[in-house]
Amino acid sequence: MAEPKLIEIHDATIWRGSTRVFEGLNLDIEQHERVAILGPNGSGKTTLLKTINRELYPAAREGSYIHILGKDRWNVWELRKHIGVVSNDLHQRYEATTLAIEVVVSGFHSSIGVHGILADRVTPDQITAATKTLAGLGIEELRDTPLKRMSSGQQRRCLLARALVHDPVTLILDEPTSGLDFAASFDYLARIRRLAREGRNIVIVTHHLNEIPPEVDRVILLQEGRIAADGSKTEVLTSDILSSVYETPVRVAEVDGFFLAYPGWRSEPGKCKNVT
Repeated sequence: MAEPKLIEIHDATIWRGSTRVFEGLNLDIEQHERVAILGPNGSGKTTLLKTINRELYPAAREGSYIHILGKDRWNVWELRKHIGVVSNDLHQRYEATTLAIEVVVSGFHSSIGVHGILADRVTPDQITAATKTLAGLGIEELRDTPLKRMSSGQQRRCLLARALVHDPVTLILDEPTSGLDFAASFDYLARIRRLAREGRNIVIVTHHLNEIPPEVDRVILLQEGRIAADGSKTEVLTSDILSSVYETPVRVAEVDGFFLAYPGWRSEPGKCKNVT
């Protein structure tokens, strides 16, 4: 029997509030693929992420569906055992006083922290697993440290530990290095690369080419609620395609498997007509 696809979207119309973001969207992502979802602000990246994460659902219509790992309905706690998510939106929802161990353990409960009634549901096994996951990311010593006393890079690793505590096969990362300095960004990307080499499926949602590690094979480029391009990095990350989608001259360079974008102006901004 064929393995179910990680994500299968067919003829889906997806609204975010009163805004229709996608209409008739079709998109498949196989298991064991490593994919980057790229696009300008407003292109639909966040809406697609929330749809995959079961925060948004498509409009009910005959023949329209979204399947995650072959199913259209999931218990969110069960889904987290298969797919771990790290996003800036999730990061911002935590209080600055939340301890690292509380951040990671909350992954077992799909909650923000483990306060109130949830505190009674935390088990010794969950504490042990959370501590082991922090150790695997090199921050076990921060176990009882509040987020406000950590660097941005350490905070981001706490969120990554939260996603990894279930040992999911797939990780979805939303703008993984946003707000990090060079040292923290490079460290975080190195950890993502290591996870990919260990066999994790990686889906990165970004608008920065440098966040796409060499291990990612496929790029899906969004523009105003549609798929503008979908293929290998060399097919999609070209000056012509990116300049068209971002509506500004863009040039592209590849260095050691990383793709970098820089301005396509030959002289002064606004005077460039041709981009190569």
